[in-house]
Amino acid sequence: MCSADKNDDFEALLQYLKSSRRFDFTGYKRPSLMRLMKKRMQRVEINYFSDYLDYLQVYPSELNYLFDALLINVTSFFRDRPAWQVVADEIIPCIIASKGENDPIRVWSAGCATGEEAYTIAIVLAEALGMEAFRTRVKIYATDLDEEALAQGRQATYSAKAVRDVPEELRLKYFDVSARDEYIFSKDLRRCVIFGRHDLVQHPPIPRLDLLISRNTAT
Repeated sequence: MCSADKNDDFEALLQYLKSSRRFDFTGYKRPSLMRLMKKRMQRVEINYFSDYLDYLQVYPSELNYLFDALLINVTSFFRDRPAWQVVADEIIPCIIASKGENDPIRVWSAGCATGEEAYTIAIVLAEALGMEAFRTRVKIYATDLDEEALAQGRQATYSAKAVRDVPEELRLKYFDVSARDEYIFSKDLRRCVIFGRHDLVQHPPIPRLDLLISRNTAT
């Protein structure tokens, strides 16, 4: 297959993803997309984009695995610290002020990847409310398409490198250190963070939210 035909077949495949799932990859770098898609195609023993398009049409469940492969989740604790400072200093106080003393607070971390974002907002809320009020009032829904990422998030276990951007006083307060020098988010507070698979295109949104965080999702 010549390069032009190969590119045409790849673009046809992207158009199918756009029409069938309303997900537009126009702004994504083609070499990276091709590499990730080929890696997924190898798992189902398909060599050509045109054949893979036929496969997707026959087995639509394969789309979920393809999106898991394409939507590589890049996240970290307190990523883009100035943004989190605004959340802590301005947004969270407004939410708390709008609530009664015992009213629940519901947060959705959409595209949560391996959980760093969800646990970051947990720390910010626990700092603002206090531990006891956090445990009784807060529910954080952490969702993603990637089942493997969700499994890692539920384990809440991170390397020293992964938590390096968490201020030291917060690391000591909210993480336990294992014998293997892994950092495990507080088991007591972890009960308030609920991980689940959610397709933002196919599934209805989580209702009655006070805060939606979706910095890891593509638009």
